[in-house]
This record gives sequence, C-alpha cells and structure tokens, in this order.
Amino acid sequence: MTTDPALLLHQWLSPSFPVGAFSYSHGLETAVAEGQVRDAVTAQEWIVTALDHGAGLSDAILLAAAWRAETAELPELVALARALAPSAERLAEADRMGAALATALRSLHGHDLPDAPYPVVLGRAARLSDIPLPLTLRLSIQAFAANLVSAAIRLVPLGQTEGQGITLALAPRIEELAEEALPGETDRIGTAAFALDIASMRHETLTTRLFQS
Repeated sequence: MTTDPALLLHQWLSPSFPVGAFSYSHGLETAVAEGQVRDAVTAQEWIVTALDHGAGLSDAILLAAAWRAETAELPELVALARALAPSAERLAEADRMGAALATALRSLHGHDLPDAPYPVVLGRAARLSDIPLPLTLRLSIQAFAANLVSAAIRLVPLGQTEGQGITLALAPRIEELAEEALPGETDRIGTAAFALDIASMRHETLTTRLFQS
C-alpha cells in the first residue's frame, strides 16, 4: 500500500516524531530571559526574523538543494550546512536532529541517509520517498515556525490561542519563503540575524535552562 506523501511528511514533522525538536529554542530562551521577547508581538517579531533572515530561509534552501542533489554532491552540502551554524549549540541542534531523523527513517523506510544536519537529511529523505519538493518546503518551514511558537508558549509564557494566532499570521510568509527556496540555489544563502545568533551563543551560560539551544 502506497502512503500518501502529505500524510508521510506530516508524520515526519509531527512533534511526536523522535527527533527532539521540542527541546530546542533556537536562542529564544535567551531572548525571553533578557527581556527582548516578552509578549505575543515581540515573539512574532523574533520568529519572523528567524524565518526571513536566519535559519528559516537558509535551511529551506539547503533542503531544496539536498532534494535536487545527486549522491556525490551531498558531502559538500553537509559541510555547508554545518558551516552556517552560528554557535556550538546551534550546530549541535542541526546535527542531533538530523542524526535522529536519519536513524528513524533508515529503520522505518530503509532509506540510505547520512548522519547530517537536519535540512539535508529531510530534503534527501523526501526525494527518496517521492514527496514533492514544494510540499516538503511549505510544511518544513511551517514546522520550524511552529516549534518556535511552541517554545514561546512555554517561555514567555503565551496562551495557546495567542500562539496559534502567531502561526496563522505567518502562513502567507511561509508560502513566500517556500517559493524563494524552491530552486535550491545555495549561492543565495545569506543570513543577517545578529541578535538571534548572539542569543544562541549566550544561551549556554544561562543559569536556568529548559532547552538545549
């Protein structure tokens, strides 16, 4: 029996899938602790910055490149993905989530997947499962944003409805970013999210931490 691609991708991106996404805040925990993020408005601004100028778009481009790549091209993408991590914790986040995804999908589907940063593994796995790239991009960017919203709900804290309002408000931008990333042109990767990057560096020195990044 053939599994519907959308259902398969929803399973992989579900919070219950064993990649540990829920344990990473992407530096948001630092921003809350230092008062930069304190309500729904500032949380949404932080997440929009992550999408537009941080890992949101750059990871989407990496995913598209991995989906389109031949096997021999993957090591170069892996090296680029690791080089783009702005801090030790963010590198660990990408590597650990990617290795966990690869382990699970090798077991479930028998895919030949490297232990690599998360967007590279997800893009390659989607290609091997014949999941269309546009669908993969839209749902993966939404999952990235939703994970940050979930972290904000716990950290700020925000109400569940407030959090869902942020996710809904981001929907049009998620569609635009998926279109921008679709060609998978790694030369177009460029980030300018300095506050987010510094927050991820400062996270490891927080006295109290709920998240790994």
